[in-house]
Amino acid sequence: MNLLVNVVLTGLMVFFLGEKVMGGVLEDVMEGKASVIDLTYPLNEENPYWPVKPYMPFKYEVIANMKKDMVFSGRYSTPEHLGTHIDAPNHFALNQPSVDQIPFEQLVGPAVVIDVTEKTERNADYTLSPADISAWEKANGRIPDGAIVLLNTGWGKRWHNFDQYKNTGSTSFMHFPGFSKETATFLVEKRSVKGIGIDTLSGDCGTSSDFQVHHVINGAGKFILENVANLDKLPPKGATLLLSPIKIEGGSGGQCRIWAILPK
Repeated sequence: MNLLVNVVLTGLMVFFLGEKVMGGVLEDVMEGKASVIDLTYPLNEENPYWPVKPYMPFKYEVIANMKKDMVFSGRYSTPEHLGTHIDAPNHFALNQPSVDQIPFEQLVGPAVVIDVTEKTERNADYTLSPADISAWEKANGRIPDGAIVLLNTGWGKRWHNFDQYKNTGSTSFMHFPGFSKETATFLVEKRSVKGIGIDTLSGDCGTSSDFQVHHVINGAGKFILENVANLDKLPPKGATLLLSPIKIEGGSGGQCRIWAILPK
């Protein structure tokens, strides 16, 4: 198993997460009884980014190489909100935690995956509705408290084509799916979620200009995961998410490694 995964999972097990998680899911990974799916895109200069100034693409530069310097090293520059990343609660709300202040226990939770790919194929501006939540719960049971709700819109297939991913076409607006304000409010107030995630550039749909979903989620002290990879590889329920965001002091978010653990 990848050394980094081993180190992270071993460290996680020393925290009190409840006997079921400590003695079950994580232990199963260490013993090869559970699989790990990486929900993170690699960072590179082809990554889609928020196409508004002063946002900018990811940049990477080699500053030392083995042939000349006997060591390999590089440096990079990036906005916080690029690639697979987390929007900390302070991104759209005052007096809320920055990315370095999100407590560990908020970065682990059961994944709820809602698939709306058929609907987004017909309507690129589709937003997740309370009716979608009801349909998911009818099929899978009530969303548990402390869940992280992931919206699979099918947008991941566009990741390697920036024009298709932002989908502006001939308009000045981007067109991609998102959560609705009503659904975000329901998840916060009625289901006590830890956060939400999506496989697009934003938790709000592309045509949004007021970012109501961000205001609802961040205003409640919750996070949003954006540009999440491989959501089509997850079942509707049963996976446990582990989030490892970069620790920028006072930051509004940052790149975030996301693992999903699935029992075999």
